[in-house]
Amino acid sequence: MYTRAGCHLCERVAEMLEAAGLQWRPADIDGNPELERNYGVRVPVLKRSDTGEELDFPFDRADLVRFAGQ
Repeated sequence: MYTRAGCHLCERVAEMLEAAGLQWRPADIDGNPELERNYGVRVPVLKRSDTGEELDFPFDRADLVRFAGQ
């Protein structure tokens, strides 16, 4: 998940991921000019490591589960 410090929406999505039992890892965009440029106003964004597909917030649990392929 692309995230940044102090992002309350990112915290919410992290809780959703945990509740769904999905494995994930945070990727802090701050300090990385390319990531800041691409995701600065979009975080939180989920990105699948296998397909590269992205899911921008807002989404609900059903969307999250569909995105994860479960």
